[in-house]
Amino acid sequence: MSEAGKFTIHLEQEEGYAFRVKFDIKKADDILMDEPPPLGERNGPNASRLLAAAAANCLSASLMFCLAKEEVPAESVKTEATCTLVRNEKKRLRVGRLDIRITAGDELLQSKRLDRCMSLFEDFCVVTASIRDGIPVGVEVVNEAGELLHQGE
Repeated sequence: MSEAGKFTIHLEQEEGYAFRVKFDIKKADDILMDEPPPLGERNGPNASRLLAAAAANCLSASLMFCLAKEEVPAESVKTEATCTLVRNEKKRLRVGRLDIRITAGDELLQSKRLDRCMSLFEDFCVVTASIRDGIPVGVEVVNEAGELLHQGE
């Protein structure tokens, strides 16, 4: 089914807090998710790590598509996601904030659409736009020299 519709993934508990995640994509490998100690053994990422990875991947793909469409240069983007965990008023652990830093390669940044894309790409990231309804997400785009090209909140 298309991304615009709906999809179903399956999780099967293996042992303890470890779950095997099976995607609805034939060529996609299963992944093992696990909680950190003292609950699990951290044999795989937990849900917070996958949430951060999902936001980072979505933003990176959105920026690359806007700048280069189907002609994306190889190894043109490196992205770092920082997830800040906080306790709410009931002392429950929550994702308090995500910060995404995208380092775009010089070849990608030579796009004629650079200025326009910097004002658009965040809005086209399905995951980040959805997360922002409840979690602050900071976004930065820098070049390989670390110079700030875009900052969004």
